[in-house]
Amino acid sequence: MHSKKPFYILVLLLLITALATTAYRGIEQKVPFFPGEQQQSWSVDAKVHFLATDQAAEVSLSLPADPAFEILVENAISPGYGLNIADNKEGRRAVWSKRSPTGSQDLYYRVTLIPTGIDTVSAEQLPQTPKVPTWPAGEKIAAASLIDKAWSESASNLSYAQQLNKDINQAERSQNVELLLNENSPQELFLRLLHSKGVPAHIVSALQLEDQRRRQQLVSYIEVYHDGQWHLFNPQDGTQGRPANLLLWERSGKSVLDVTGGKNSQVSFSILQETRSAMTTAMELLDNNASQGFSLYQLPLEEQSLFKGILLIPIGVLVVVFLRVIIGLKTSGTFMPVLIALAFIQTTLLTGLIGFTLVVAFGLMIRSYLSQLNLLLISRISAVIIVVIAIIVGFTLLSYKFGLSEGLTITFFPMIILAWTIERMSILWEEEGPKEVFLQGGGSLFVATLAYLAMSADWIQHWVFNFLGIHLFILALVLLMGQYTGYRLLELRRFTPLAGEAR
Repeated sequence: MHSKKPFYILVLLLLITALATTAYRGIEQKVPFFPGEQQQSWSVDAKVHFLATDQAAEVSLSLPADPAFEILVENAISPGYGLNIADNKEGRRAVWSKRSPTGSQDLYYRVTLIPTGIDTVSAEQLPQTPKVPTWPAGEKIAAASLIDKAWSESASNLSYAQQLNKDINQAERSQNVELLLNENSPQELFLRLLHSKGVPAHIVSALQLEDQRRRQQLVSYIEVYHDGQWHLFNPQDGTQGRPANLLLWERSGKSVLDVTGGKNSQVSFSILQETRSAMTTAMELLDNNASQGFSLYQLPLEEQSLFKGILLIPIGVLVVVFLRVIIGLKTSGTFMPVLIALAFIQTTLLTGLIGFTLVVAFGLMIRSYLSQLNLLLISRISAVIIVVIAIIVGFTLLSYKFGLSEGLTITFFPMIILAWTIERMSILWEEEGPKEVFLQGGGSLFVATLAYLAMSADWIQHWVFNFLGIHLFILALVLLMGQYTGYRLLELRRFTPLAGEAR
């Protein structure tokens, strides 16, 4: 007996591949699982202003590189300036240059960001141990006392930083803290106290994202290294952790803005929150990452539209296989209902049902006359095709004449399929009688209607085009149903009398 083990292994591989590719597409490539999903994005404009000093000017602005946000689009407006975006170990920076600018100068950088949902910042490599700072004589004793107290009350670099942050911002500060704050800002003091014990830490410049805010400035935070991650502290108010919608603009510890050949330089930020299509956002991200090598979105729009229709066919096939193999419905032709369902998508359901019924009815009447002519099969089929075309043309002209625009869509019906349907039903009428014709014809329309309802659903159209792995899942289901050899559900009616006798 032939083993079915390889068959079930194949089905299992298809299911696993389908689930894996779908999950990768949705989670890693951020393609939304349902159509119409919206996503919040932030547009940030950085305005650099300075006064040129009539000599060659070079302006260097740090650019954001925050794992909590992904850059969707970025551009710079700098008329008359050369622009270069450098990416090195010190971070990304935009560098503008001009030979001899004069007067007031304004340069703009715009970036559109989308949240990634990542709140933690991992260290790419082990940071170097910082240089121990030298304290002035008047601060040395106070700093040593504060350091010893916090160090003795902590067990790790993180808890040491937490204790220092608490001491600096407690309601009733000690005399040592007050003395040190007279000569240092909270950020500077916090950083020097950390470095005094060799704790890796640095200043970061961050921007609080708030909708419709203008002329915003960067705020300084301190990042402290502990167990492979950077932890954010704000010694100004004593808080720890990343606030909501905080963008880390500069993390290398370098200056945000450097201007050579100018004076009175400053940078300010304007922020706007936007709602955009999650699908459009995902496609732009894939385009930015050059990940569309095998995506249908790289095709011209005409071909994309064609494939959106073709990729619906497996859904219709699945419906037909289930209704015929499991339920036991009879149809005229195996997959004729799928093609009729595709036509229904173009004509709408009610118009398609009426059009299909009229064309087949008139075709059967004319086919009954052709059967009396004793034509050869190929001639008879050819005549039926011509008749079908004539019927469709006639109905289209009548619809246009009476202002019924819905009737014009009848041209979407597959004419060859209609011709073969009329031929099969005519033969079936002669051999089995009208009952079987109505049974198979009604079954075909019922299956086509269910296939249409499945194929026209927005979420199904979204899935079959954007998650191609779903077709492997459909293939696995079709293969499994192909192994079914039991009774069809409609065949169980034959056992109803036996059930009555058993009672």
